[in-house]
Amino acid sequence: MVAREPRETWGKKIDFLLSVIGFAVDLANVWRFPYLCYKNGGGAFLIPYTLFLIIAGMPLFYMELALGQYNREGAATVWKICPFFKGVGYAVILIAIYVGFYYNVIIAWSLYYLFSSFTLKLPWTDCGHAWNSPNCTDPKLLNSSVLGNHTKYSKYKFTPAAEFYERGVLHLHESGGIHDIGLPQWQLLLCLMVVVVILFFSLWKGVKTSGKVIPFFLFQFGGLKSIPGACQPSRSSEVVLFCGQQRVMAFVCLFQVWIDAATQIFFSLGAGFGVLIAFASYNKFDNNCYRQGELNSEGARMELFFSNQAPFPLYFITNGRQNTLSLISFFFVNPHARLDLRTSLCTGSLSSVLLALPGSVQMGGMEAVITGLADDFQVLKRHRKLFTFGVTFGTFLLALFCITKGGIYVLTLLDTFAAGTSILFAVLMEAIGVSWFYGTSRALEKPHPHPQRQRGSPFPARPRPDSRVDVVNFKPLTYDDYIFPLWANWVGWGIALSSMVLVPAYSIYKFFSTRGSLRERLAYGITPENEHHLVAQRDVRQFQLQHWLAI
Repeated sequence: MVAREPRETWGKKIDFLLSVIGFAVDLANVWRFPYLCYKNGGGAFLIPYTLFLIIAGMPLFYMELALGQYNREGAATVWKICPFFKGVGYAVILIAIYVGFYYNVIIAWSLYYLFSSFTLKLPWTDCGHAWNSPNCTDPKLLNSSVLGNHTKYSKYKFTPAAEFYERGVLHLHESGGIHDIGLPQWQLLLCLMVVVVILFFSLWKGVKTSGKVIPFFLFQFGGLKSIPGACQPSRSSEVVLFCGQQRVMAFVCLFQVWIDAATQIFFSLGAGFGVLIAFASYNKFDNNCYRQGELNSEGARMELFFSNQAPFPLYFITNGRQNTLSLISFFFVNPHARLDLRTSLCTGSLSSVLLALPGSVQMGGMEAVITGLADDFQVLKRHRKLFTFGVTFGTFLLALFCITKGGIYVLTLLDTFAAGTSILFAVLMEAIGVSWFYGTSRALEKPHPHPQRQRGSPFPARPRPDSRVDVVNFKPLTYDDYIFPLWANWVGWGIALSSMVLVPAYSIYKFFSTRGSLRERLAYGITPENEHHLVAQRDVRQFQLQHWLAI
């Protein structure tokens, strides 16, 4: 057996803590959580959200920390505990790649907004620009009775902020659809290059440097950003909407509310992307990961709540616009709402900076990819700098499709399919592999330095088939009034299946590439690699009744 090199560790425990919390409270939570909270009844949404947090989110959160710390491996090689499930690791790595390159684009948009805000007059405050259409309307008129009973959606459609986003930044009006995306735009290309360069130099030396770069500033800007939104006159009722709304039971009884809550849990805590496993693998072996798991999850939930005090009230600053909420509307609702604030230049810059900080989100996702593959292929670990350059440059090339004139259609396709059903499926398989094959008691007894505090297993006893819901409730994908063609929907499902298929594909490969009888192949596939000598001695614990009764 070849001796392994000593594994790098975090410089300080606080680096690990901030990195995990910073990744958990990511870009999706800046716009996705307030959108889902409003869509699903405000406080009503918090009921299933909290329930899933307790029965699924927290157990999986701690499970990944424990697996990463004890095994000191990335998302793929951690499955030496159950070789048949190594495809789960490859699946989450591929999902992290998909999410990574279109998140780069969102950060590039934010940088573009940031650079555009360094002017005496913000470019989204009026209609006197080359990108504006004849339908562009002064924001002040939108709050008056001049427009009469125009539809609520049209009020947003023709604001200067909306046109700056769709026509000035995206140039969406120059694209006919996903079949006509055009060429990359040079302004966004430069912003994307800045993002990738920062990402590379933050990652190339490992966690010693990546743990110190961005996470602290995420909280600083998050706190500053919440002040102007929450302290405006007559805004208290809007903050209350974030926490509660009438007709709670009417929303709680809706099936889709529960599905949205279950999916959002994984975005809120960062479970299922391989990032927690990668981060925890750099902890010291005797670190109290149970205690740190509590601190991380509590910190993530607190930061999630307080950071969303900023965007949520801003959606409601002007009356009659609630129905226009969408995941991408942050880029035109938020700037438009900021026009009502005297500190529009400062707060607009802070809003852009908050989203433009790539460290907490992108460094986490890319670290999961780099650690997961480098641990599996030692040649990549020996040339980490070159490999890091290859990963970041590869995401840059893929992201070029999303900064074209029709790039928003590509991004919408990825945002819908890349980490929806596939992440639920991956988490489901992860729970099955650990709980039903490796054994929860075995997983808990080793990484936890204080076993007397642990009461029972925090792992889900049996998986929930949430991944079937997107297929059952599938509707053709749309963006605004544009309906995606059928072939685009099939491409989207192909993207989703490309990661999910890795799980059974690797299991089949492992089964047929292993020597021995049928029983021996199965035994080798579900037995930890460090116990394969027991299989040779025909002592297979996973086949014993006591193993299954302990689950």
